[in-house]
Amino acid sequence: MKIIPVILSGGSGNRLWPLSRAQFPKQYLSLVGKNSMLQETILRLDGIENLSQPIIVCNEDHRFIVAEQLKQIDVVDATIILEPIARNTAPAIIASAIQSLQMKNSVDDILLILSADHFIQDTKAFYQSMSVALIHAGKGKIVTFGIVPTHANTGYGYIQAETTSDEYNSAVLNVKCFKEKPDKKLAEFYLLENDKSRDNNLTLNWYWNSGMFVCQAKTLIDESSIHSSEILSKVRSSVENAIYDLDFIRLEKKTFASSPSMSIDYALMEKSKNVVVVPMDAKWIDVGSWSNLYEVGKKDSSNNFIKGDVVSLETTNSYINASHHLVATIGIDNLIVVSTSDAILIASRDKSHEVKNIVEKLQLRNRDEAHSNRKVYRPWGWYDSIEIGKLFQVKRLHVNPSAKLSLQMHKKRAEHWVVVNGIATVTIGEEVSILKEGESTYIDIGVVHSLENRTNKMLEIIEVQNGVYLGEDDIIRFEDVYGRVVENNK
Repeated sequence: MKIIPVILSGGSGNRLWPLSRAQFPKQYLSLVGKNSMLQETILRLDGIENLSQPIIVCNEDHRFIVAEQLKQIDVVDATIILEPIARNTAPAIIASAIQSLQMKNSVDDILLILSADHFIQDTKAFYQSMSVALIHAGKGKIVTFGIVPTHANTGYGYIQAETTSDEYNSAVLNVKCFKEKPDKKLAEFYLLENDKSRDNNLTLNWYWNSGMFVCQAKTLIDESSIHSSEILSKVRSSVENAIYDLDFIRLEKKTFASSPSMSIDYALMEKSKNVVVVPMDAKWIDVGSWSNLYEVGKKDSSNNFIKGDVVSLETTNSYINASHHLVATIGIDNLIVVSTSDAILIASRDKSHEVKNIVEKLQLRNRDEAHSNRKVYRPWGWYDSIEIGKLFQVKRLHVNPSAKLSLQMHKKRAEHWVVVNGIATVTIGEEVSILKEGESTYIDIGVVHSLENRTNKMLEIIEVQNGVYLGEDDIIRFEDVYGRVVENNK
């Protein structure tokens, strides 16, 4: 029997703006340690026996980010499923189960379904709960993990379990019901109920809904056929008609888009009579806000979490993240301060969950800051938009060793390239030339061109664009090693 991790890596992470944005959301950021949250999720599984290579479900726009981050932690042969459109967790999980069986895995193999944006500090407790879950998943149950609440949190859903005094059975409990995110009064009532259970030596009534599950793929599909037949039918067709593109599996878009958009809780967990809950007390947090990150971060003597270039005086109980510029604070308390290259967030810690409302306002105003960072990652490396003005844009390009940009042309802009570090192989029309540091070239409007780094060192280019339109969708690709010829701005 193998354990197949399924890592859900979609979502935009709006509550962690301005670091997290649609083009590079929170699960790909290093928010707690040196690794991204996706990487930490995978590395956390090293202590589990019989572990198979993971299945990653992500937005197709993030596929190269995922591939690169897996490469960085030496994960090979992972299955990367691309969602053509966001349809919440139920279609994503069901697609993973179907794909798992299509890969000729044993029906006895067990899926370990995880989110890429969770923080778990006590891995030993995580493994202990996992071992219990695997036993019951092997018996045909869908197992969810219930997190032992530490406070009256209104940002999580709750699971009500059947209490018991049987010490043996306390490791797994029957589920009474799932509850939506409660208001403060109701959340406090849940904790009061738990206190009464402790006083009477009973198992707890209420747990945070972790959104982590363990089950056999067959069990998940069988239960979906009963409770979510439309989603199952649409997703199955989408998987069966998927396109294999390089190392990715592209779900068929039209059918997948026609599937109801629904969480796995609504689609299945709340309806199935085959769900049990395993309590987990592993210092777990769903990293959904800056306040959450403050809770898990290491504090200084003034109870501040500080990351980056920060100078503070008379500052207490605050989260300060300076990713680009020096940030100085004086006489503040209980604040969130996040500085990036193109935006600054200042918010009260107890209002950090409302950051998404700022993002919505930016979206209504068509602000680029709502969805993209100044630094944009591509399969060949990244670029940073240093300056944008009327009819011009200046970019700094970093091209990875042995990487190549597509053979392309632009209808509305010309480009001037200057090599500032490394050696560039440049194709302009029919001519191929080598440019070294300090050398430059010009590409006129409508001229086919390409840029390549054939060395084992980073190539750095300053690109000056001139034209009436400078959008990234002004690209016509003719050849591309990353399979983007038929795409626009991917």
